[in-house]
Amino acid sequence: MTETGSVHWAVAPLDRPRIAVGDGSFFPVHRIWCVGRNYSEHAREMGGDPTREPPFFFAKPADAVVPSGAELEFPRATTDLHHEIELAVALGAGGSNLSPEQALDRIFGYAVALDMTRRDRQADAKATARPWEIGKSFDRSCPIGTIAAASEIGHPVSGAIELLVNGDRRQSGDLADMIWSPAECVAALSAIVDLYPGDLILTGTPAGVGAVHPGDELTGSCEGVGSLSIRYSR
Repeated sequence: MTETGSVHWAVAPLDRPRIAVGDGSFFPVHRIWCVGRNYSEHAREMGGDPTREPPFFFAKPADAVVPSGAELEFPRATTDLHHEIELAVALGAGGSNLSPEQALDRIFGYAVALDMTRRDRQADAKATARPWEIGKSFDRSCPIGTIAAASEIGHPVSGAIELLVNGDRRQSGDLADMIWSPAECVAALSAIVDLYPGDLILTGTPAGVGAVHPGDELTGSCEGVGSLSIRYSR
């Protein structure tokens, strides 16, 4: 048993995951939500219909975040790891049943993130009509860069977003190509779950997702927001 003040813990509590902010502070991560197929070209490459159907969501654990600059072990239980570069929204306040205008007011800032995906495990889940979590929600599956506060950069509605693998461009798009804007994604999510300060929402990936191998270096950027880089060890 562990004691903290007057609280008696059955096991020692873990530290809350956190992300660096540009001013030197840290953003505590509560949950990670991800939007599926929010760029029309990516929807097509994944066999979807790029019409403006309501956005859908899946989740990753908060401790899936890893900082830019990390060297990561290649994930277990996959032979087909894929990269997905995304704009992440960091909420500074929560709420439910928000309008897009109200959702915009809840956004603390933005960062560049990767939704790493065990595509083979996701494909198996889809084929058997099972949940995607085993393909999406694994350890260290959400590398993320420093958060840029909206008070400093505003709320980006356009700007190039891209990913390089070993210096070769793999993904390239523009935030203006999103089917649903970040504020609309937050508002839609707030209609089905209560949102809280510390929630992250990854807003979808442009076309060009592909395989990652041991030894690969991934470098992502989003115009006006920031960048990230990670490497997978051999």
